[in-house]
Amino acid sequence: MSVAKLAGLAVQMVAHGKGLLAIDESIGTCDRRFAALGIAQTVDRRRAWRDLIVTTPGLGQSIGAIILNEETIRQTTLAGVPFAAAIRDAGIIPGVKVDSGTIELAGHAPERITEGLDGLKARLEAFAAVGARFAKWRGVITIAADIPTRGCIEANAQTLARYAAICQQVGLLPVIEPEVLMDGPHDLARCAVVTEAVLHAVFRHADEQGVALEGLILKPNMVLPGSDCPDQSDLVTIADATVRSLLRAVPAAVPAVAFLSGGQPGALASARLNAMNDRFKARIPWQLSFSFARAIQQPALEIWNGRDERAEAAQAAIAHRAMCDHAARCGTYDASTDVPLIRAQAA
Repeated sequence: MSVAKLAGLAVQMVAHGKGLLAIDESIGTCDRRFAALGIAQTVDRRRAWRDLIVTTPGLGQSIGAIILNEETIRQTTLAGVPFAAAIRDAGIIPGVKVDSGTIELAGHAPERITEGLDGLKARLEAFAAVGARFAKWRGVITIAADIPTRGCIEANAQTLARYAAICQQVGLLPVIEPEVLMDGPHDLARCAVVTEAVLHAVFRHADEQGVALEGLILKPNMVLPGSDCPDQSDLVTIADATVRSLLRAVPAAVPAVAFLSGGQPGALASARLNAMNDRFKARIPWQLSFSFARAIQQPALEIWNGRDERAEAAQAAIAHRAMCDHAARCGTYDASTDVPLIRAQAA
């Protein structure tokens, strides 16, 4: 696929105020979330849960692309339709997470590096053959007293760039996810410094590896205080800090920034994205969008709780959260109408 077509695909994925829905949790992560709610940790229950999500009525009004994991993209829906085809039939672009998870980075414990480059080209070609049009790769950066180190940042940035170059070589759009984790007591300013360092490294390596910036989507963290920081900052402060870091580190050629939620509650993630678009939409070179997982899924998962008779109510919760994020993309999200609706759906 040419750079022009990849660029067009990136625009299409976030057009009309839409965003990405990530249902690409690993089997282990999905099973842990099921276990916490007493849901059976089986292939059938994972398939039923993801079938519920992708068949949500009207999902394509708010969601432009869905990220699957390797298990799901090889499965069919409960109606017997391949997941990628069902997503495409809903007017949504299917993609797949292709990294193999993280391991301890040699010489830099406890920091981590993401695996999966070996054999990636062949795997990407196989995923394209079953309907994937884009891929995603996640790198993880932890903040603590003496980390992240430069070695960790550079290793993860180079890996993200190599992955992106291979994606574009086979005609898939790369979604690049350098996640600075929100765990810890660090403050907003520390997160901003680390986030900027990571983004600078990612785009320096992308340039060195010949990655076409027009043909990718960046999926970064928002600039946030650590989850254990006593000062959690207000919406305006977080919006200003996040956009300032992006302006300092993300080239204008990148078509879209689709934030990960990183464990934020759904309503708070929506409110923070809304503040950025409300304050900066007319002054930034990229689309500010979302690529949320738990922030969209969690209320619905709690409603469903593994019981198929609750599927319709769970789908209503998914559609509601997606519409909230669609509104946040437009700077029109109203938090006062959010929580009562979620409570009504859960009743």
